[in-house]
Amino acid sequence: MTTICGLPSLAVEESMRQVLPEDSESEQIALGFARAAWSTLVEPGDRVAGRLISLFGPQLALQFLIERLRADEIIAQCEDPDELEWDPAQFTEDLAEGIARWQPRLSSGDALNAVTHAAKLGAFLITPEQALWPDGLNDLGMHAPLVLWGRGKRSTLGKFENSLAIVGARASTGYGEHVTMETVSAIAETGVAIVSGAAYGIDGMAHRSALAVGGTTMAFLAGGVDRFYPSGHDALLGRIIETGLVLAEAPCGYAPTKWRFLLRNRLIAASAQATVVMEAGWRSGSLNTANHAATLGRPLGVVPGPVTSASSAGCHRLLREYDAVCVTTASEMMELLPGQPPALSESELAEATE
Repeated sequence: MTTICGLPSLAVEESMRQVLPEDSESEQIALGFARAAWSTLVEPGDRVAGRLISLFGPQLALQFLIERLRADEIIAQCEDPDELEWDPAQFTEDLAEGIARWQPRLSSGDALNAVTHAAKLGAFLITPEQALWPDGLNDLGMHAPLVLWGRGKRSTLGKFENSLAIVGARASTGYGEHVTMETVSAIAETGVAIVSGAAYGIDGMAHRSALAVGGTTMAFLAGGVDRFYPSGHDALLGRIIETGLVLAEAPCGYAPTKWRFLLRNRLIAASAQATVVMEAGWRSGSLNTANHAATLGRPLGVVPGPVTSASSAGCHRLLREYDAVCVTTASEMMELLPGQPPALSESELAEATE
């Protein structure tokens, strides 16, 4: 009997065809299932898993685990030691620790259940081998996601090529929400897609503002795409699915956790062409997203606020400590995007409208 990761090929292919593009061939199905299996084994951004898969591919790397090979036995399979890049001794130690983490979770049945659950939900699987995979995610290197699970319009993936991440405080003020509504509405009307994290406060306002003008918006979740979080945004996420995308790195059934929120932020920063922080306190989680954007070399814009407002202290911190650009209008925010013309000054704008 032909098998895929120890399971009957027929059962795997039947489920996988419901979450992959219709024209997927058997080889692509086997590859996609291996990646889906890895998403049930590792936490988001696991650099050791990322390195192992970059060396051997997801299928062979998974087979090593199924056969219960030791770290040194796996590394011995590498024909050219220079490919390791890392110190072989250190990589052996890291890989041994990784195997200890992954082995207890190893279950082809769990992987198939994740795919079946996603199919029943109408969700789909996006892999780096697919044409619509957001290329910006590859800049994360060994920390890049192994797969993405999505709900909504698959074709919307192509809009990451012209997208802006909007993030900010959950405990937003009227000032922050007003600036977000005014600027995001204007930006979304131009066809630029809005990327955010569906949290309360600025994130939610950014999504709603894009939807209000018929724009496109994408939301990254910290848990599975079946776990809408926060629950108060169930209706909002449902609206996003109708016209845009809800995406997650974790399979269906996985709950959002504190560290998954932090790791989710790297996807927001990497997938978009630029990031704007609308409002953020001194310790806001938005600073984590901003840090990822700066590390990746993405343009970073920051909206200033009243110097007396604790809700803008994080924004002012970014302006002082990072190579962030002060932005106050929609045109200035769009100027951060590649290929956009410089924003007009007030005098130039007045002349242009005379």
